[in-house]
Amino acid sequence: MQDNLEHKLKNRHLQMIALGGVIGTGLFYGSAKSIQLTGPSIILSYILGGLIIYIIMRALGEMTVYNPNSGSFSAYANEYVGNYAGFISGWSAWFEYTVVCMAELTAVTVFFDFFTLGIPHWILCAIILIFFTLINLISVKTFAEFEFWFAGIKIIAIILMIIFAAYLIIFNGNTSHEFTNNELNQYKHLNMLFHGGLKGFLVSLVIVVFAFGGSEFISIAAGEVKNPQKNIPIAINGTIFRILIFYILTMLVIILLYPYEKLSDNISPFVDVFRLIGFKSAAIIMNIVVITAALSSFNSCLYASSRMLYSLSINKHAPHSLSKLTKNHVPKIAVLATSSAITIAVIINYIFPEKAIMYLLTVTTGAILIVWFLILITQIFFRIKKSNEQLSYKLILFPYSNIFALMFLILVTMVMTQMDDMKTCVYVTPIWITVLSIIYFLKFKFKKNE
Repeated sequence: MQDNLEHKLKNRHLQMIALGGVIGTGLFYGSAKSIQLTGPSIILSYILGGLIIYIIMRALGEMTVYNPNSGSFSAYANEYVGNYAGFISGWSAWFEYTVVCMAELTAVTVFFDFFTLGIPHWILCAIILIFFTLINLISVKTFAEFEFWFAGIKIIAIILMIIFAAYLIIFNGNTSHEFTNNELNQYKHLNMLFHGGLKGFLVSLVIVVFAFGGSEFISIAAGEVKNPQKNIPIAINGTIFRILIFYILTMLVIILLYPYEKLSDNISPFVDVFRLIGFKSAAIIMNIVVITAALSSFNSCLYASSRMLYSLSINKHAPHSLSKLTKNHVPKIAVLATSSAITIAVIINYIFPEKAIMYLLTVTTGAILIVWFLILITQIFFRIKKSNEQLSYKLILFPYSNIFALMFLILVTMVMTQMDDMKTCVYVTPIWITVLSIIYFLKFKFKKNE
């Protein structure tokens, strides 16, 4: 039934969707807080987080290459673990992507504050939501082309920023700040590399988890991509290079351009660093790029969320009307239902304009952890059931890599219980799963009695 969707996504579209999902608010906004927490060791945080997300992507990619499906891990959990697991993972994924949409939408309004336009955040949220809903309703090709160019802008801009920053660092450009020998010597001491100690480093890992949330979009797009057996491995294997270029190198140049402890955590460090060293024009350009990046990520999230809702409907875990397609094979009702849910962000920005972004980042991180746990567990069941088959694309060092990733996620969850901003999310998560479980078993009992 998944073949009712059009298979018109090309490899270039898939690559940009992968980038669109992973390079957004987590990098352009969340990295400011993580730099403040742990200092230069943020680079180590992204290396460790990058290794974990690569393991998760390989685990998901193994199942995706075997059976491309826009329902992704929800469909796989449904098939290899059971209907209950498919129900929980599907609705948790839809919830994650929908809340990420809200966070990206809110972040865009925060970035617009740089220009002091004076437009209320909730109005900007409403305008952007309507525009991108229309983009997603036209056709999957329209969405993909729009995402290709939006993601392309931020990729080119980041590469140019790295080159420009490298020039300033190596050739001592005319910046308003030059490192003193004393400042440079500080980096030689371990306590400066781990500015917040072990606790600061561990807390930064929580923010890194949020930054990498959405990497699973590659698998969801598999249901509408040409030649998924070839293109999915290419996109997943590129994860390492994306992390190296777009996270590790950017953090390195930002830290080297200006003392990290003097950067603000209320603005994108990409903008703040150029503002502080005296390149105001570069700061304005970077802020435009940051807005573009958040919009690109929002666009990818809306696509992924609506496709997950469509898949839930196909697997009879959601109302049948959500699986209806337009003549262009777009799940119109699923897109509109998701957009309607995202209007909560408009309401939150109207009531709590100053705290909206933090509330949404907190909820999103909890949802990401649920989804990643379920992907890794589902892949174990998949490997057990397919033990006698020759798989063309495998998770490296299974099951040890899988276990290592699960232990990392458990560690992050434990760290969240010690954070004032995050502990509520950890305690609410079991309530979310309990509510879903009650709905599932009531639905099952009702069907049984029909």
